[in-house]
Amino acid sequence: MPSQSSGQSRSSRAGTKKRITIIGAGISGLVAAYELERRGHTVEMLEGRLQLGGRVRTHRFLPDRPGPSVELGAMRVPATHHRTMHYVRELGLADRVREFKTLFQDDTGYLETHSGHQRIHDASPALVQELRLRLPEREYSDATVLFAAWLSVRVNAIAPKSFRDSIQNGLDREILGLVEGIDLAPYVYGPGKDRIDLHSLFADHPQIQAGCTGRLYRFVEDIVNETSSSLVRLQGGMDQMVHELRDRIQGPIGCGQEVVGIELRDDDVVLRMRRGFGTVTKTCDYVLCTIPFSVLRTMDLVGFDDDKRAIVHDMSYWSATKVAFHCREPFWEADGITGGGSFTGGLIRQTYYPPTESDPALGAALLASYTIGDDADVLGALGRRARLATVLDELTAVHPQLRQDGMILGVVDQVWGSAPSSMGAAAVRWGKDIATCEAERASAARRQGRLFFAGEHCSTFPAWIEGAIESADNVVREIDLYQPGASERAVAGRHSASGAEA
Repeated sequence: MPSQSSGQSRSSRAGTKKRITIIGAGISGLVAAYELERRGHTVEMLEGRLQLGGRVRTHRFLPDRPGPSVELGAMRVPATHHRTMHYVRELGLADRVREFKTLFQDDTGYLETHSGHQRIHDASPALVQELRLRLPEREYSDATVLFAAWLSVRVNAIAPKSFRDSIQNGLDREILGLVEGIDLAPYVYGPGKDRIDLHSLFADHPQIQAGCTGRLYRFVEDIVNETSSSLVRLQGGMDQMVHELRDRIQGPIGCGQEVVGIELRDDDVVLRMRRGFGTVTKTCDYVLCTIPFSVLRTMDLVGFDDDKRAIVHDMSYWSATKVAFHCREPFWEADGITGGGSFTGGLIRQTYYPPTESDPALGAALLASYTIGDDADVLGALGRRARLATVLDELTAVHPQLRQDGMILGVVDQVWGSAPSSMGAAAVRWGKDIATCEAERASAARRQGRLFFAGEHCSTFPAWIEGAIESADNVVREIDLYQPGASERAVAGRHSASGAEA
């Protein structure tokens, strides 16, 4: 366990040791609790579910044996997310870091084209032809079209239908214009010179992303991250971060403690909690709320100012749905696929092949379908039996081995859009310009009296573990330096959405 002496030496420079009640034991809440205790504060945590971790959720198909597992929540971390990597090291997990093979990284995977499913290493001609059919008459170089074709397929694979439909024309026009003057030859690779290294291109030429309109800027950033070769995972499960944080927190962590109402008062915060068929109240000196606003807005909120109510009720969330199979064997390896993902299209969208790191005799995990946004809502709205049947039917078009007797040993699914503890997978700011994104973040993070806020929705990295940690770090500093005033809510209410005095 790390020494707390350094944290205590900088403990509460404001001179006030505080008692903080944290609502939500996801990554943001756990990191905040850990850091607040290091600064000498007293912490207790309330978690509505019986498990910790929030949207970090590792499912083990054989919980009593070292068998295969799959990530139903967060499954990867860009190596450039320095806060997350810091805590990986801080928690003693550095030796568990492994490469995460993502979409299009293994050329033997499949992707959907207008002429059907093709191997990634064979798909370039079809992708280029499809793009040229919708391009304006203006001539673009072959390398520029190749770039746009492979960016477009990433858009199709990752963005939900409503968003990809809304930006497709803009993506073609804007990106092609920005790239046309760049020498793309150093980024073209492959035996047929028909692949392009998008991640390196964007890294070497930041003006491409900077030149995008606001609605494309954040999206392009996420596209590059999600299909980057610098993604990592934790061998043994992402929930190891949760377990290591839990073991370092000294204060009580109460599971099954569902908060259903929050009342702000001048000198404290009153929480209303479900207890049996009724509710009980708990009076707290300070409260840190880390639960998603999609859940917070279903509660009875008393004393919130109008601006705070607006951001709580208006923040956009997207769904995500995952369906995974416990297979008798990693049959895809015999097909030449050693990892990464396929863009299978249809209703199931993305398929991933986790590495087999346990006893092969215990089988292998296959993330059969990963969808977000309205694509996830379509699958999520089906009954479970229909959802699983749909995924199986569509995926057998690519992997008929799934129909073999005894190939599927077990199934698990996670519908984040309807999960009571989340009501969505993450806050989303795609389609908004940089200034709007920052104003929304600041408004989400703005305190109300003695009620503070954190979570990926309060960060500049929504949907990533990095965002949960960034917001936790920010709010810990805010709580640590906070000096109680005569009228808490009045002080909070004088702040604009940017966090500055109005």
